[in-house]
Amino acid sequence: MLRRYLSSLEHEDNPLLSPTLWGLQKWGMWQPKNGPSPKISNAIHFAAILFVISQYVELWLIRSDLNLALRNLSVTMLSTVCVFKASTFVAWQKYWRNVIENVSKLEKCQLSKKDKMTNTIIDEYTKYSRRVTYFYWTLVTATVLTVIVAPLVGFLSSAETRQRIRNGYDSYPEIMSSWVPFDRSRGLGYWVSVLEHILICFYGGGIVATYDSNAVVLMTFFAGQLKLLSVNCSRLFEDEEEMTYEEEIKKIRECHYHHLLLIKYSKILNGLLSPVMFLYVIICSLMICASAIQITTDGTTTMQRIWIAEYLLALIAQLFLYCWHSNEVLVMSNVVDEGVYSSAWWSRSIRVRRCVLLLAGQLRRSVVFTAGPFTTLTLPTFLAILKGSYSYYTLLSNKED
Repeated sequence: MLRRYLSSLEHEDNPLLSPTLWGLQKWGMWQPKNGPSPKISNAIHFAAILFVISQYVELWLIRSDLNLALRNLSVTMLSTVCVFKASTFVAWQKYWRNVIENVSKLEKCQLSKKDKMTNTIIDEYTKYSRRVTYFYWTLVTATVLTVIVAPLVGFLSSAETRQRIRNGYDSYPEIMSSWVPFDRSRGLGYWVSVLEHILICFYGGGIVATYDSNAVVLMTFFAGQLKLLSVNCSRLFEDEEEMTYEEEIKKIRECHYHHLLLIKYSKILNGLLSPVMFLYVIICSLMICASAIQITTDGTTTMQRIWIAEYLLALIAQLFLYCWHSNEVLVMSNVVDEGVYSSAWWSRSIRVRRCVLLLAGQLRRSVVFTAGPFTTLTLPTFLAILKGSYSYYTLLSNKED
């Protein structure tokens, strides 16, 4: 049944991106011209922004309590990134549409030629993209459910906590920390607050899951296409005696045009992702540190530690996915010109060899995704963020001691 449902997400108009586009549309970010009115979706996005503002208001009110402030901050920062992702995707819809439509157009054109090697490479990275997408959706779903259920489990598993709540010393457990203009500690106000938090958790989980999986799949596309380009360059002169000069130049021109397309749309994609990733890299460094402090704090309960650990795992996995796949694109862009040199270029005429040399020079251009103007999304960057977070944690821990 699950496999049948996942198969229903496939669409021939978008061979690679159909599941992620389905998710983006369900969560109101992908707004097709012939689809329903975007007003309702945009109203929900605006409501989410108001909720994040209420989290910052609550953070200001509880700033004197370090444990409560850290717990608020760990969720508020991620909520900030979440609404920023949704807002930028909607605001830059025209540019996202340009990238997505041309990616699908290029793939459909390549598949229509029914070349065995081309189909094999496209099928390979498409299957890989599906595995990454569904794994990441599962991870985000588990994280959302953990965030929602953790306070209830902590309440049911501790008789002391229940007794303190009955005696009025503690308030009922909350899923998130946000300000509301009424008493949310008990009664109807508490249940309204719980419902609000559950809805915002599902909203945020959906935004993060679909936005990130879409970005990672697009990175996988560029890595796969660069590999395909390298293979096509190595096959430039397969028919050694049968091609005319015009046919040889045509094949070189096709590789040149293919590379230009990849450079063009990778730059557009980087322009869309770079501001978001810049904010996320900064916040991720702080949140890993804050989560580590919460786990090692004496007053943290076992259930809270489990919740924080799962939250921390999702945070690191999210950053790793971006850095790993961006690094794959960079590596492939640095070796794509090897396909030219593995072809039978030496058997061609001098005029053709000059064109081959120009093509090889063009293919040496690197494709790299950045997090703002300061750093690239690579594995060394991922390790540097983890080291930086550990340094912040050590500094703050020593200060507390």
